[in-house]
Amino acid sequence: MAITPEEAQRVYRNAGCLYNLEQVEAAIDTMATAIMAKLGARDPVVLSVMNGGLIPAGRLLTRLDFPLRQGYIHATRYRETMRGHALEWVHRPDFSLQGEIVLIIDDILDEGYTLEALIEACQEMGAAEVYSALLCEKEHDRGVDIQGDFIGLKVPDRYVFGYGMDYKGYLRNAPGIFAVAGE
Repeated sequence: MAITPEEAQRVYRNAGCLYNLEQVEAAIDTMATAIMAKLGARDPVVLSVMNGGLIPAGRLLTRLDFPLRQGYIHATRYRETMRGHALEWVHRPDFSLQGEIVLIIDDILDEGYTLEALIEACQEMGAAEVYSALLCEKEHDRGVDIQGDFIGLKVPDRYVFGYGMDYKGYLRNAPGIFAVAGE
């Protein structure tokens, strides 16, 4: 469902700020410290989930003070809408995960279906271990029984955008985490 730039601007103006730029960056610092402690000496392969994981991964990767290999995966359920659909694969890793320790970086753990499918896919590709780093975790019952390993921030059960999360294709670049008004 396409919207106009004017509608996106209206949503942004009326949204409530849940976490400002400084709070998000502090959460990413905390995540990086925890990831380095757990995986720093283990030579992980880091997979950023497109498109939502692009900004969290970019902000997180430069804080990880160890050599790593990085790639991306692209699977989506939302396709610029506000409701999830069937999982659609756009791009799987283009190198072997056989025997690797994998860290998946994404924007949000919402219902959990996407993360569950990504972890299962990495395991099917032979990954020895799979971890997840998620900028946000939505506080509500999940569709599946899954938890993230490294969580930056908790957000309420509202439609949120910013720092990689979009509103109908817009506002991924918002400098903080915002909740759509009237949700």
